[in-house]
Amino acid sequence: MSHEAGADVKYTVVDYADLDGWKEDDHAAALKVFLNTCQDMNDPDWTALCALANDGPDPRTFFELFFRAVLIEDKADPLFTGYFEPELDGSLRRTDRFRYPVYAMPSEARVLRPWLSRREILATDIMAGRGLEIAWVDDPVELFFLQIQGSGRIRLPNGRNLRVGYAGANGHEYRSIGAELVRRGVYEPHQVSAQVIKNWVRRNPAEGEELLFHSPSYVFFREVSEVPSDRGPLGAMNRSVTTLRSIAVDPAFVPLGAPVWLEKDGEVPLRRLMIAQDTGSAIKGAQRADVFFGTGDAAGRKAGKLRDPGRMMVLMPIQRAYALLPENAI
Repeated sequence: MSHEAGADVKYTVVDYADLDGWKEDDHAAALKVFLNTCQDMNDPDWTALCALANDGPDPRTFFELFFRAVLIEDKADPLFTGYFEPELDGSLRRTDRFRYPVYAMPSEARVLRPWLSRREILATDIMAGRGLEIAWVDDPVELFFLQIQGSGRIRLPNGRNLRVGYAGANGHEYRSIGAELVRRGVYEPHQVSAQVIKNWVRRNPAEGEELLFHSPSYVFFREVSEVPSDRGPLGAMNRSVTTLRSIAVDPAFVPLGAPVWLEKDGEVPLRRLMIAQDTGSAIKGAQRADVFFGTGDAAGRKAGKLRDPGRMMVLMPIQRAYALLPENAI
């Protein structure tokens, strides 16, 4: 069954029998992650389902009985990528090695939208002497990618980990530096990955610095070291995200906290029930999502390779799912 919402968005209710790999998934793992954030969903439909989930139902039966899988499509091609929590080396004070600051958000950046561009923030003294440095790191390229991921861990010389999370941005649109390298003819699209970009910038320091300025977007951080080290970073719902069970979505199409069935194709197919617990500045569209791969370099390598097609269905409370359909389709 489907319903056209204007000319741009189409809704289709998909039977569970038509979800590839649905029966084989670990629904209990998905239910546990759903419970981590469902108490923060204020809508009565979701509140009722969260209460039922807390009663310890059979996980697969719970999802099949109380939800319907809705395929939401806009005009854009489906695209699924990965993200992770990077680990950087840093210090609480500036040294010869650690000289690239991780900034807290200036008060004026919260008011003026957009505020200064990346170039204006880094190439002027606008941030100097204000005590906004949370830490200093040793690699401007890793810092750039920390901003893309939105959270990370900074290893301090004393062995302690300082954890930072997204505090806000300067209001400028993110521009892909990978796409810019393709546009310049440096690489073909299939060759571009996070590691390839990092290596190119390091090999070409002057051009590399200029390449990073290509994206005017700049992300500010806050310290979130109170999050236990064995938990994932905080997502958009201010709760820890879970490796390969949490995804970042566009909340214009997918309610934060909703279960989402993902069928990602590509070199390493993924068929899994995940929970929409995060957002991202590059995650825009009904069939666009970012899969959380965990913490550290190994997770980063896996996440950085991901750029795959597929489809995802949002599991909506039954009455909400059918409300999207025209009367004659029900």
